[in-house]
Amino acid sequence: MAVHHILDEWVQDAGYWKAVAPPILRPEAGVIALAAHRASFEQRYCTPALSGGAKWICTWKCALRLWPDLPRFSNQMLRYLRRPEGLVHQLGLPAHRALPDAYVTAHHLRDMLHQTTVEQLLAWSREPGLLPHVPAGPERGKAWSAVDADRLHILASGRDIDIAFTAATELRRRGLMTDTAVRTSDQGRLL
Repeated sequence: MAVHHILDEWVQDAGYWKAVAPPILRPEAGVIALAAHRASFEQRYCTPALSGGAKWICTWKCALRLWPDLPRFSNQMLRYLRRPEGLVHQLGLPAHRALPDAYVTAHHLRDMLHQTTVEQLLAWSREPGLLPHVPAGPERGKAWSAVDADRLHILASGRDIDIAFTAATELRRRGLMTDTAVRTSDQGRLL
């Protein structure tokens, strides 16, 4: 309640997620893909069993590729930095609730589809995020092209999958790394 301000009495008669999710995630007409900003969060709840194994478009990952010059990429920051045409301010509020966030994300997705194909959005979404600038550490805010190769090798072997992927991508761009396999998860090795 303290985060989303949703009161228990508002949802006391609501159905359980496992019962109400499949008809929403798998409509009779079918879907090309499901979309969410930071889709990995949604996929924790919208599992393949509930979604019928649907493909996902991550509008965060796609925004990194399509609008790399922006300073930030959260769903709400994109709405203010880009000002999508037709977005009614009040319908996107309160932020961090399902319907308003989906409404804002839909506007970003529409604009993305005006710039590239569904297939390209799906391909970008399958990869880790390609960060336009170094997000943390002594190089914070720098373009990846400004980071020295030794530091890139360290970052490419790090735990943050988006940073590792982006550093490895920059090393490949420079011809300093030929390994195209980028670790996507250590989970399989942990068990």
